[in-house]
Amino acid sequence: MNPDSGTAPRATPTTPWNRLAVPAGVLAAVAGAFAYVGTVDPNEPGHYPVCPLYGLTGLYCPGCGGLRSAHAFIHGDLLAALHDNAAGVAAYLGFAVLWTVWVVRAVRGRPVRFEPGRVQMWAVGALLLVFTVVRNLPFGGWLHP
Repeated sequence: MNPDSGTAPRATPTTPWNRLAVPAGVLAAVAGAFAYVGTVDPNEPGHYPVCPLYGLTGLYCPGCGGLRSAHAFIHGDLLAALHDNAAGVAAYLGFAVLWTVWVVRAVRGRPVRFEPGRVQMWAVGALLLVFTVVRNLPFGGWLHP
C-alpha cells in the first residue's frame, strides 16, 4: 500500500526489451572477454600468468589451455581449440545453449530457472575429474594443451 494515497503501487509493465537487458549484459561481458583473448594471443609468453597448479607441480588442471582454446575457437580453429582444452569447448557450447534458452524464455515472459540437481553436479564434477586425470597420464597426451 502506498501510505500517501492508500492504494497499492502499480506494477511497471515489462517489455521483451526490458527483459533482455540482463542477458544482453552477460553476452556483452562474455563477448568482451573473448574479444580480448582473441586479440591478445595466449601463445605468446608474457601476456597471461602461468597456471599456479602447473607452475608448482607440472600437472594440468581442468582449465589449463583454456585461454589458448578460446583463442583458437575465436579464430575458427576448432581442432586446435579441442586439443588445447576439450572441456573448455564443451563449456563454450553449453554456455551458448543456456544463454539461448534464457533469451527465448525472457522474450516469452517466462521465468528463467537453472537449478541443476545433485546428480547433475556430481556428473559434471566426475567428468572434470576424469578429464583431469586422463590428461595427466601418459596415454592422455593428446589432451595436453
